[in-house]
Amino acid sequence: MEKLKASMKHVNIPRLIIILFFLLILLLAYINGIDVNSYIGSILKYWGMWGILVLAMVPSIKCGIGPNFGISLGIVCGLLGSLLAVEFGITAWGDAIMPGFGPWAAIFFAMALSAVFAWVVGVLYGKILNCVKGSEMTVTTYIGYSFIYLMCIVWFRAPFQSGEIKWPIGADGVRNAVSMDTSFGEVLNDFMGFYIGGEKGIYVPTGLVLFFLLCCLVVYIYFRSKSGLAITAAGSNPNFARANGINVDKMRIKGIAISTVLGAIGIVVYTQGFGILQAYTAPLTMGFQCVAAVLIGGATTGKAKISHVILGTFIFQGLLILTPPVSNKMLAGTDISDTMRQIIQNGVILYALTKAKGGSSNEE
Repeated sequence: MEKLKASMKHVNIPRLIIILFFLLILLLAYINGIDVNSYIGSILKYWGMWGILVLAMVPSIKCGIGPNFGISLGIVCGLLGSLLAVEFGITAWGDAIMPGFGPWAAIFFAMALSAVFAWVVGVLYGKILNCVKGSEMTVTTYIGYSFIYLMCIVWFRAPFQSGEIKWPIGADGVRNAVSMDTSFGEVLNDFMGFYIGGEKGIYVPTGLVLFFLLCCLVVYIYFRSKSGLAITAAGSNPNFARANGINVDKMRIKGIAISTVLGAIGIVVYTQGFGILQAYTAPLTMGFQCVAAVLIGGATTGKAKISHVILGTFIFQGLLILTPPVSNKMLAGTDISDTMRQIIQNGVILYALTKAKGGSSNEE
């Protein structure tokens, strides 16, 4: 009995409940005759699309700042890099070098440029957070929201010249939705994609999934390097880190800068999977979904692993995608899908915050 009690202490009850709920939804989908294969294909697609954005939570948690609710800063940098790839006609340049190379040139140009912007913004962001130790999660949320609304003004007056970006009436500014078909489109989704069980089976976006897993591997390896271990040490035990000559403030800045860069790369990947770039307030709540996903995977406000990202993103997207058809089938005439999303997302975040002792940092 004592062994059972000891084992239960290590069980993440909320994660277990959500996994069981996901399996129940999957079972109900089969029972109600829903085309589960197509929905599993969608889950795989959105798993890859959201994965790197959720991965951005890992460096910020490891460096001691906690979940990065201000991932919006990286997202905006990624949107800017993607728009500049369209504005400069990178796809046409790439195709001129080698037929078919254009979309790859455009997406990697967007990622590289976005990463540069995000690193600069992330360093400044980290310096601000070093001034508010103990209140990081509150401040990151405020900064994220403020930056989105500030950029709304910039998007509305930005002097882009590309007809793909400008408003149809010819005025300056970015339109609400910019099609990426003429830029990098869905290049990762289509790369080496295949069906399991024929065209009516499960579509596996191989390139998208592999790129997500590659990013996970790179982050995993980095946090086992000297620099990565220093960031982890600074986040988990600042006093011990200082005693060993580690500059804690510098490591916190580096951690949040890496998180911001991953957010920028993540939104480029998300945009190519979605096929449309959405500026203005579209990314406003993306940070909450990323935080919810990593927490569902088993992370806490002070500890996160790559496995938490992989598992949490899959389960969270699975619930978001499968719940609407199941609820609409079983409760005809109603649509409780958004309600379920809000309950799951905000419930998990609330639970995590109650375990964070008021969101206090590790600083002593």
